[in-house]
Amino acid sequence: MTKQASFSELEYAAKKKQTRRDRFLAEIEAITPWAELERTITPFYPSSGGRGRPPIGLTRMLRMYVAQQCFGLSDEGVEDALYDSQAIRRFVGIDLAREAAPDATTLLKFRRLLEAHQLTESIFNTINAHLAEKGLLLREGTIVDATLIAAPPSTKNREGKRDE
Repeated sequence: MTKQASFSELEYAAKKKQTRRDRFLAEIEAITPWAELERTITPFYPSSGGRGRPPIGLTRMLRMYVAQQCFGLSDEGVEDALYDSQAIRRFVGIDLAREAAPDATTLLKFRRLLEAHQLTESIFNTINAHLAEKGLLLREGTIVDATLIAAPPSTKNREGKRDE
């Protein structure tokens, strides 16, 4: 069953220009090994059945975390960005007409879960290894200029081997 598009989504889809943020997030979407990352985190991510609010879906939280890291945003900054930017909402998979965006505290708890199980390094090693196979490099920027650039292998060290 497909969801009916909201007026906001239709208006955004009909815009004439694709922004740098749109292009960047489309590239991240295409090159990130989402299934592999989710398999890494799933054993540690809580499932429903406990007390309190049911957890937000792992896919959504992982995408929110990746957007946070790519744009160098705080937890509150990502929450604000979800409300401000249709591009980031689309990337994370949020439709504000049907649901609220996960709040900053929810992302904080997700980040702490990743840190407690040493998963942050594993996530970015997986992403960077995947990017390196494609000759790409991900660098942190601001919300305005985060970009992916083609990076030829560096062999300028003394041993003539690639720098890490």
